[in-house]
Amino acid sequence: MAFVTNYYMRIFLRVIFTLFLAYPMLSVAGTDSLLNVLKKEISRKDIYEDEKQARIQSLKKLQHKLSKTDYTSQYDVSLKLYDEYKSYQYDSAYVYVNKLKNLSVGMNDMSRAYYSQIKLGFILLSSGMFKETFDCMSRVNPKLLNDSMKVEYYFIMYRCNSDLAKYNSDKYFTPDYIRRGNEYIDSAIKLSEPGSIDQIYYSGLKHVAANDNISGSEELNKLITPNAPISMHLRAMITCSLGQIYISSNRQEDGINLLIQSAIADIKSSTKETVALFTLAEQLYKNGNIKDAYNFIQLAKADADYYGARQRKIQIGAILPLVAAEELNHSEKEKQTILMYLLAITGLASLVILFLIMIYKQLGKLKHKEKIIEDKNIQLKDINYKLVEDAHIKEEYIGQFFKIISGYILKLEKLKMSVDTKLSIKKYDDIRLIINNINIKKEREILYHSFDHIFLKIFPNFISVFNSLFEEKDQIWPQEHEVLNTDLRIFALIRMGINDNETIAKILEYSVNTIYVYKMRIKAKSINPDQFEQRIMDIKAVDSIA
Repeated sequence: MAFVTNYYMRIFLRVIFTLFLAYPMLSVAGTDSLLNVLKKEISRKDIYEDEKQARIQSLKKLQHKLSKTDYTSQYDVSLKLYDEYKSYQYDSAYVYVNKLKNLSVGMNDMSRAYYSQIKLGFILLSSGMFKETFDCMSRVNPKLLNDSMKVEYYFIMYRCNSDLAKYNSDKYFTPDYIRRGNEYIDSAIKLSEPGSIDQIYYSGLKHVAANDNISGSEELNKLITPNAPISMHLRAMITCSLGQIYISSNRQEDGINLLIQSAIADIKSSTKETVALFTLAEQLYKNGNIKDAYNFIQLAKADADYYGARQRKIQIGAILPLVAAEELNHSEKEKQTILMYLLAITGLASLVILFLIMIYKQLGKLKHKEKIIEDKNIQLKDINYKLVEDAHIKEEYIGQFFKIISGYILKLEKLKMSVDTKLSIKKYDDIRLIINNINIKKEREILYHSFDHIFLKIFPNFISVFNSLFEEKDQIWPQEHEVLNTDLRIFALIRMGINDNETIAKILEYSVNTIYVYKMRIKAKSINPDQFEQRIMDIKAVDSIA
């Protein structure tokens, strides 16, 4: 029982250990996946900006069509144009704020004039001009604003004080800015409709300002559910705030993932006055992802320059040299690493080439030896063929030889018995008659006839192949009563391996000179005299030999 318990305990610990190791890997994998999405959205940045420019141009055309004296419609369209520009381009937003102010004066509507002043305060704050923001907002009389305008006024004042507190970070002045900021956010919350997006958002910011990150994140998370009815720009702001909360709470991976989501939302909404991309670059730099940090902070700088955000440019300028220097070092290390890899690859390639050369040489030697072996095999095959052919020839001729010799022995035995009988009875004239009856010429013809038949039995194609070596007019064919004639018989003996003219002369009862003349005359008539004798020797025996 104890063994079983220990066994399952070991399995449990292994699973826990595997999950412990896998969790960071899964988190990193998730971050990498989100970074890839961000990079893809960055590549589509121009598309989103084209869409924004299309909306702006559409509004401008609409405004151009409106009557100059239709102040209300002009004000509404200018307000929409301001909204398009307020986080996109400071100069253009400033132009339309002034239009809003002028139209308010033309309408003699002080609440709208003060509201236009609030809009001016927002872009001044976004541009990093704190003094100008306070001066602008000091000219606003909140008593003449409706509740929604007052909420926006209090929120701008909250942001102005809280941002200045973060910027100064001074133990003497910062607490006062924080206190005033809290008073303004409390006023904004009181005037917001209960359960509204503004009320939840401001409550979350208040908790965060009070260092209650848990309550703050709970409130803010309510607004970023997939179906939450908020703008892309507000989604970017909330996820950015949550990302900063998580990072300060040591939830590094979650915080970075939220900053990535915020940067994606900023790109989709074509927001240039943004904190997310800069903050993300800063965190990636701290985590050692120098390449992405450098690319993102460059993009954040370009956005800040485009908008005209002075404060953001100062923040970026403080960290950009560090990231750039690290990126340069990283690039140099990568170059050195690549150089080392190239050298290693070059070395390996050199070794591979050396081995290939050696292998090529060995293959050449092997092919040469294989060629020698192949040639030897061909020679052996030819030798084997000749040996088989010679054995077959000898077999045929030895059998015929014994047959002929046996016949001659029988004839000699009969002759001896006949002579002995004639001698015993002293009939000497009969002995002479017996001797005279022996026909040597006929016996030789019988010998030639036997030779011819045995030869053609072994070489049935000899006559046709032999004649293929001549022009038709010079071909040699035996007569109807002949098997082989003298010309063919000479070269039949040569094919049998009898090359000596003297031996051929004795067999055929010709002089040596006659045999020589026969051979030269016939050879001279052949199509290729130089190879004539070799072609004769190449005539094959019957197929069964092969």
